[in-house]
Amino acid sequence: MTNPSRYAETHAAAARDPEAFWLAAADALTWDKIPERAFDPGQGPYGRWFPDGRLNACYNAVDRHAEGSRRDQAAIVYDSPVTGTKRSITYGELHHEVATLAAVLAEMGVGKGDRVVLYMPMVPEAVFGMLACARLGAVHSVVFGGFAANELAKRIEDAAPKVVLAASCGIEPARVVAYKPLLDAAIASSSHKPGACLILQRPQCAAVLDPDRDRDWAETVAAAKARGAKAECAVMAATDPLYVLYTSGTTGKPKGVVRDTGGYLVALAWSMPNLYGVAPGETYFCASDIGWVVGHCYIVYAPLLHGCTSVLYEGKPVGTPDAGAFWRVVAEHGVACLFTAPTALRAIKKEDPNGDLVAGYDLSKFRSLFLAGERADPDSVAWAERVLDRPVIDHWWQTETGWPIAGNPVGLGLLPVKRGSTCVPMPGYDVRVLDEGGREVPAGTMGTIAIRLPLPPGCLPTLWGSDERMRESYLSTFPGYYDTSDAGIIDHDGYITVLGRTDDIINVAGHRLSTGGMEAVLSAHPDVAECAVIGIRDELKGEVPCGFVVLKARVERDPAEIERELVAKVREEIGPVAAFKLALTVPRLPKTRSGKILRATMKRIADHEPWTMPATIDDAVVLEEIGESLKDRGIGQG
Repeated sequence: MTNPSRYAETHAAAARDPEAFWLAAADALTWDKIPERAFDPGQGPYGRWFPDGRLNACYNAVDRHAEGSRRDQAAIVYDSPVTGTKRSITYGELHHEVATLAAVLAEMGVGKGDRVVLYMPMVPEAVFGMLACARLGAVHSVVFGGFAANELAKRIEDAAPKVVLAASCGIEPARVVAYKPLLDAAIASSSHKPGACLILQRPQCAAVLDPDRDRDWAETVAAAKARGAKAECAVMAATDPLYVLYTSGTTGKPKGVVRDTGGYLVALAWSMPNLYGVAPGETYFCASDIGWVVGHCYIVYAPLLHGCTSVLYEGKPVGTPDAGAFWRVVAEHGVACLFTAPTALRAIKKEDPNGDLVAGYDLSKFRSLFLAGERADPDSVAWAERVLDRPVIDHWWQTETGWPIAGNPVGLGLLPVKRGSTCVPMPGYDVRVLDEGGREVPAGTMGTIAIRLPLPPGCLPTLWGSDERMRESYLSTFPGYYDTSDAGIIDHDGYITVLGRTDDIINVAGHRLSTGGMEAVLSAHPDVAECAVIGIRDELKGEVPCGFVVLKARVERDPAEIERELVAKVREEIGPVAAFKLALTVPRLPKTRSGKILRATMKRIADHEPWTMPATIDDAVVLEEIGESLKDRGIGQG
């Protein structure tokens, strides 16, 4: 990485002439009608990208490679330590599977503009399903496998799918999660009834099929293959929706983030070589789930668009079988770039604090580790840099944006790393930090991070069925800006540091303090594996911080002594103004299936407020442990 970075000139070019920049970027795709115009500000809540272009996402991700020199190259490597299964699928084989499944869906009545809900684990058929929908021009909506029935019902209600694609079960390291009963309950409670369900029977847990509604996946596809049924790619407008992905809404009704076709594909195609520094033919490993935006983008669409081999991993960072699981996958499949969440990194660090397991694997093809999904604490980044001897890149984006807002663009030349910072904005993003009145604050001052409109290609053009909710949710707080609802700072070098959601900023006796800043201090302690800081209601100060810490494996010191050290450390590094007096060691932190810590639920417990079990948490034990810890200190409802 000795060459000077081309970042500054690239970002400046996109800002100076976005029309020319993005039309040039669009050349990476195959179009049925090449766009002559990059952006139309008159369409939608803030404008639409490539309004006159026409193309198909599946053709770009699959057909053009299968028709060319990559036909026999692996498109997907399925690696499932929880089932002991491995499978390599070439671009030619992927084309055959997707075209056949698309024909099955067409026979079930699915066509352009129809919705299809997928409720599936990390198996190749889930990817086939997404791409088959894209092939037909149907809008897919993936719901995380194992999501609670009532949450699935809300998404079925809103998306109104013609067909549901589901598996009989998902496999966890210690248990099998039956999906079909959850799907049945969701459909029963939803006013919308899908016309049919295609069910993938997994041997670990066979489902009972409804003869009037359900069809067996393997039997149906085998019959279609026998008669040579295949569907061709529908020609879609670049502004047509490719998928809807639901994220939590403040009203209780989930928000359906719409992803358009052309802008999304252009942004992803640009990001692979320029941000991630990956070349066609190389192997890319995104250790996420297709239920989340990261999985949509960097397990399925981006690697396939770019002609890479994408690893589809059905396992965990630890426990399948140990904390060397990721390094085994990287070595075995020759991974060039790994993308995972800081939570996964902390779990690995906790189980293997010295990184001893890394030495057992050949990582010679491995060049970079990217982190996203939550704040990457500097201590974990430093640990990974030390044990891997590779660049560790913390980057930041959201479900709504569809691709990174900020990062360190490896492909343009690595910029200096500042641990704790997500580095610089990607081209097309005009990022500012604003105060509560919408005024830009000086460099180094904390405020709300906002993006000046228009958003670049790839970002949500609207919410499903509601332009008005789009405006109210994201565009009304700061007119002319997209409100990220994240708090942070931009330093004098233009580096962005995301400190947490704006509701994670606590007000202690009139002082606005970032819980993320306190977490950075706690996580730097040598005995701490991971932590979370919440603000607890206080009659005198309004709020006071409370830190929860999980200790590293094999730490034998007295937890009370460590807690005292942590309180002193925050007081020393942030100051008495933080009023940080309470650190609690706990066995683990409550998290969603995507790895996000349930800070808001912890806060409600501490503040004696009613709380409900989130849809994605594995069980109630963790929250009960948190409640007991608080109760022992005279806090919360226990």
